Amino acid sequence: MPASPVVEMRGIVRSFPGVKALSGVDLELRAGEVHALLGENGAGKSTLMKILGGLYHPEAGEIRIDGRPVRIESPAAATKLGIAFIHQELNQALHLSVAENIFLGRPPVTGPLRRVDWRAMYRGAAAALERLGAEIDPRAALGGLGVGARQMVEIARALSLDARVLIMDEPTAALTGAEVERLFAVVRSLAASGVAIVYISHRLEEIFSLCRRVTVLRDGHRVGSWTIDQVSPDELIAHMVGRQLTERFPKVAVTPGETLLEVRDLTLRGAGGAVSFSVRRGEIVGLAGLMGAGRTELMRAVAGIDRPAGGAVLLEGRPLPPGDAAAAIARGLVLVPEDRRRQGLLTGRSVRENLSLARLRSLCRLGLIQAGAERQLVDAYVSELGIRTPHREQSVTNLSGGNQQKVILGRWLATSPRLLILDEPTRGIDVGAKAEIYRLMGELVQRGMGIILVSSELPEVMGLSDRILVMHEGRLTAEFGRAEFDQERIMQAATGRKRHAG
Repeated sequence: MPASPVVEMRGIVRSFPGVKALSGVDLELRAGEVHALLGENGAGKSTLMKILGGLYHPEAGEIRIDGRPVRIESPAAATKLGIAFIHQELNQALHLSVAENIFLGRPPVTGPLRRVDWRAMYRGAAAALERLGAEIDPRAALGGLGVGARQMVEIARALSLDARVLIMDEPTAALTGAEVERLFAVVRSLAASGVAIVYISHRLEEIFSLCRRVTVLRDGHRVGSWTIDQVSPDELIAHMVGRQLTERFPKVAVTPGETLLEVRDLTLRGAGGAVSFSVRRGEIVGLAGLMGAGRTELMRAVAGIDRPAGGAVLLEGRPLPPGDAAAAIARGLVLVPEDRRRQGLLTGRSVRENLSLARLRSLCRLGLIQAGAERQLVDAYVSELGIRTPHREQSVTNLSGGNQQKVILGRWLATSPRLLILDEPTRGIDVGAKAEIYRLMGELVQRGMGIILVSSELPEVMGLSDRILVMHEGRLTAEFGRAEFDQERIMQAATGRKRHAG
């Protein structure tokens, strides 16, 4: 007989300006069970969990904990009820240390004056990180760490709360394979100890490996709940998107043209090797490697965001000035960054302002933005990219992750680039939005654009690329033509165990 629910959410309703986010949604969570919550971006998953976590209040419906009705007025109230939340979008105090972030708002204190007990804080932070197998210095400034390490700190913070209910919203999006395995071991241990866990992920292989039950939301409605052995991956996808997705990676056959980009002996500051490669018109070049391999750093140098220590980048045979992103953009080389929230969006600003940002100079006359021309530009890309927003003045922060990513893509496509660098473009994006971005990539290379695809999801890189370059510790260790793609050989090159020239 199944255990009584720890959490019952009944008839939950929530709206935002112009959007009905949740329409009478039910959800049950049981002790000792990992429960998957699935749906496309915008389906209502994060909104439902933010209501449980005290960030939003429902307009209608009821929440019961251990059978008793409760009102969760704030995140602090949720914490007191034993609910911990690992958010998809990291909201951390980057100027503080790792330990201070783990104990943010609840530092250990000592003595009659209740001063912060720093020794206890560092010990507690070290214990939480050790539980995850994360080799991170508790005294290190959080802002100096990469996205993956900061995600591990966020997970450590939630674990330090000893919660009865743990909400995990895309916890593995920025983690390496080894970090994911360590996290899974922790999740299984927590479930075995009686913790009820909500697991939100777009990686179906994780769902089938980790979860006992699954609930699917679509357009703010609950489609259904099943035990994991009652449904297949294809059935879950159909439930999520309301249609069959016939091909996971729709590769468009394009005959590459002449060389578009040449990178010659580019040396990164603090790295130990010179990198050379090229990209042709109509070609997708995948860049694979483990977290920390230097992929993002290399792409930032190619795009002129960071100044390299040496070497040259040539676009259409002409050198780009090193460390000059504006010159690269003007010549047609743009980068869609890895960290959407910190580097890609003007948070709190509208869809219109975010989408038209890169074209403001051309939209101005006598120092004033031509409102009609701006609206026409924005509406064209909202329509072409299928951006789901009630209106162009909607705050971009209120959009789903997939629609935020489309806004960033639209901004740079509006500059008519020749070469597009996509750094983790589908991280935290649902299967339907992924399919739309894959389709767009195919259309762009058919028009003669060159694309560099940086992704930690090896099936994605293999499915979409014409060639794959592999990095390890700041160096290119291998190059594979499409006929040579082999997951084991690529992983060998990514770990530095084997070099291969394609």
